Amino acid sequence: MSGKFLTRWLQQNLGFAAAILLLVVLYLVYNILHPRGFSSAVAIQNSNEAVAIVFVAMAQTLPVLLGGLDLSVGAVMTLTNCIASELLHGSPAQILLGMIVTLLSGTAFGLMNGCIVVYGRIQPIIATLATGAIAIGLALLVRPKPGGDVDEDLSWALTNAVADFAETYGIADDGQAWWLSPFADIPVPVILVVIVAALVWIPFRRSVTGRTVYAIGSAEGSAYMSGLPINRAKIAAFTLGGLLAACGGLYLAIQTSSGNADIQQAGAYTLNSIAAVVLGGTSLLGGSGGAIGSLVGALILRVISFYFRILDIDPLLQPLIEGVVLLTAVSFGAFRTLRVKNKLDLFR
Repeated sequence: MSGKFLTRWLQQNLGFAAAILLLVVLYLVYNILHPRGFSSAVAIQNSNEAVAIVFVAMAQTLPVLLGGLDLSVGAVMTLTNCIASELLHGSPAQILLGMIVTLLSGTAFGLMNGCIVVYGRIQPIIATLATGAIAIGLALLVRPKPGGDVDEDLSWALTNAVADFAETYGIADDGQAWWLSPFADIPVPVILVVIVAALVWIPFRRSVTGRTVYAIGSAEGSAYMSGLPINRAKIAAFTLGGLLAACGGLYLAIQTSSGNADIQQAGAYTLNSIAAVVLGGTSLLGGSGGAIGSLVGALILRVISFYFRILDIDPLLQPLIEGVVLLTAVSFGAFRTLRVKNKLDLFR
């Protein structure tokens, strides 16, 4: 029974399984080639560089499941990054309030996107192209020049290992308590991503609204005739996407202790988020895939960029290589679509 279950799972999740295998191979080879590979320091550095794109890729997954694209996710991440760089200092209560305001800002922006798409009857790619420009404009108002004031203890604790977090906030003396030792070297960014995925994505995926999102992407007409809450699901998907993009912006501010209303950065994160979604096995036609797969796809993209450092690749060639990888990722996503005669074959 277990063998049949595994075979069936692989048939239904071939793209996701391939992404996991590719990630394992790439990261294993990377650590073998790295002079300090298989160490906590390398894992911490890698996880810090990956968190923002992971959250943005998860945010992009939701509109893609609906059969659309959100071109504002990078801009929303940039806006919330700038907001966080202004608010994450002071007393613990002020810092917590700053985090809440940052996350609510991204959530509100996602809600606005959803309302425009649903009630304005505008295609998501067009609507979010416009709202993304608005987000960048607001980011420039908040942070005309790069900079910021982020609490140093917060920045240190959330960008290092669990032992450093415990020591910073006095949870354990020198971070060496016996009960902490099994987890002491785990990067805190990894734990944060797992927590967000467990508390945000998984409950949404299993809810009626989450299942409706998949139904809309598979066949919106059938979902409507079945009496599913179409409008609510679309608005919820974009709202949750805004929240996840805000998580990326919040962490980026904590990691860099600053904010930067960088238009090129916003565009790069948006483009990479689409590639990560495709690499993770989510269909651009909608209705198939998930945020966990996009998480894996985002990690693949980051690991590829890690190779640039250890292989000392000419910086002038790096954009070319990244472009080829992105094009290949999107092409693989479209290849399966071109091979089928019936769209329902994509969801069997």
